[in-house]
Amino acid sequence: MVVGRPSSITFGERIEAPWHDADVVAVAVKRGTPPEPDAAGAVAADRYGVDLAAVVAAEKVSGRAGEVVRAPVQAPEGLPGRLFLVGIGDGSATELRRAGAGLARAVRGKKRLITSLADGAGADVVRALVEGLLLGGYAQPSAGLRKRTDSAAVREIALVGSVSEAGVEVGRVHALATVRARDLAATPSNTKNPAWFADLAVAEAEAAGLTVRVWDEHELAADGFGGLLAVGAGSPTPPRLVRIDYRPEDDGRRASRGASRRAPGRGAGPVVLVGKGITFDTGGLSIKPREGMVAMKTDMAGAGAVLAVLLACPQLGVRRPVTGLLALAENAVSGSAYRPSDVVRHYGGRTVEVTNTDAEGRMVLADALAYADAELDPDVVVDVATLTGAVTVGLGRRHAGLFTGDDRLAAALEEASAACGEGVWRLPLVEEYRRTLDSSVADLRHVGSDHKIGAGAVVAALFLREFAGGRCWAHLDIAGTGRSDSGEHEVTRGPTGYGARLLLRWLETLR
Repeated sequence: MVVGRPSSITFGERIEAPWHDADVVAVAVKRGTPPEPDAAGAVAADRYGVDLAAVVAAEKVSGRAGEVVRAPVQAPEGLPGRLFLVGIGDGSATELRRAGAGLARAVRGKKRLITSLADGAGADVVRALVEGLLLGGYAQPSAGLRKRTDSAAVREIALVGSVSEAGVEVGRVHALATVRARDLAATPSNTKNPAWFADLAVAEAEAAGLTVRVWDEHELAADGFGGLLAVGAGSPTPPRLVRIDYRPEDDGRRASRGASRRAPGRGAGPVVLVGKGITFDTGGLSIKPREGMVAMKTDMAGAGAVLAVLLACPQLGVRRPVTGLLALAENAVSGSAYRPSDVVRHYGGRTVEVTNTDAEGRMVLADALAYADAELDPDVVVDVATLTGAVTVGLGRRHAGLFTGDDRLAAALEEASAACGEGVWRLPLVEEYRRTLDSSVADLRHVGSDHKIGAGAVVAALFLREFAGGRCWAHLDIAGTGRSDSGEHEVTRGPTGYGARLLLRWLETLR
C-alpha cells in the first residue's frame, strides 16, 4: 500500500529571504479594526509595490480564520505571481488550523507555497497550523492507492520566520496519521478484505518496530472468538483479529494472562485501543437498503484510526505502553451468514442472542474487549467504532458520542478533543436501559428489546460495557464523524480519519 504522503515542509528561512521557485506567497491577516497584515505583509508590500492596507480595505478582507483573498498585484520578475492574504482570526490554535486548511484548499495542485503563518507562534499553534495545511488539501487516492489525482495538496510548503521545529514535527506526525486513516477508509472493499487489512497491519507495524500477532479463522475458532466468526461467516473472506503492541524503549513490562488486577488509572498497565474493522457491511441477512450500503467501505474507520495511532506512537515517543486490537470481518449475505435468533458464544464464554445482524460491530468489539480484559490486564481501554446511526441523529457529524463511567477519563478525552479539533460529546450510560439487554435464551441480547426506549447509541454502549470487565473504559461512537459529505476546515469530503489525532493527543498527556 502506498499511503498518502502529505506535502513536504521546510522552515527556518527568514521572512526577508528571497522567495525563489514559489507559485504562491501567503501572508497572515489578523482580525481587528482594521485587520492587520503580519510582518511578512510589509515585506510583500515593498516587493510587490502595493499599499497592502489599501488592498485589505478594497478587497474587504476581514481576517476571519480560513478566509483566503488573492491580492490584485502585478508580480515583478522573479516573484511569485500570486499573493494571498490569509485570515487567522485571533491567532489561536483552532483559528490557525482553519487558516491552514483554507490556504491548503486555495493552493491545491501548486508546486511550492511560501507562507509566514507560523511566524512567532507557539508550538501548539504551529502544530495546529501544520495539521490544517496538510489535511485541508487532502485528495482521496485513486487506482487502489497507487496514485492521487492532480488536485492533490501543494507539493512543498516553506514556513518562513521564527518557526517552532517541535510544532512542525508533531503536527506532521498527527496529520500523517489522519491521512493514513483516511486512505484506509477510502480503499475499495474489493481490495480491502480482512486478510488484506491484516497483512497490511503486519507489514507496517513491523516496519515501525512494533510487535504484531494475527489470528486467522482457525485460530479464532480454537480460542473461542465467536463474535468475529459469526459476523464473518457469510463472507468468502474470513475474519481476522490483529494485536499490535507498542512498548516505550525503557518499558520492560508485558501483559500476561492471570496478572493481578489493579485499580484503574494508576498507570501500571497498558492502554488498550480497540477498533471496529468491518471492511464492508451489507447488514447481513438484516440487509441494508441500497442507499445505506454505498458508504460501507468506511465501516472499518475505527480500526483504521487505531492502526494509524499505533504506527505514530514510536515517532511521538509516547511514554505509556499501548496495545491496539483490530477486530476485522466482512458482514456479507450468503447461506452461511449468521441469523437473527442465533446464540453466539463470545471470547471468555458469555453468550449473546442475535436479533439484528446489522448490529454486527458490537459483536466483533465484544470479542476484542473480552480478550483485552482477560489477557492484557489493561489500565485503560478505549474502543472506537462507526457503531450506530442513532448517534448521528443525536449529535450530527461534528461530534462523536463519548461514553464512559469514569469522569477523569472523560475529562482527559474532552480536553484532547478541544485541543485537536475532533469534537466529542459525552452521553449518559443510562442504567435503567440495561434491562432491555436481558435475554431468556442467552446471557444477554445484543440489541435492546424495548423499542419504545430508543436510545440506540446508549444501549449499544451498555452492551459493550458488559465485556469490558469493570475496567476503566470509554467508547467512542464515530458513526457521524467517520465520514463527511462535504468539506469543512481540515475535514475533507469522504473519510475523515477521525480519532487518530484525538487519541494521539490523549496518549501524549499520559505519564
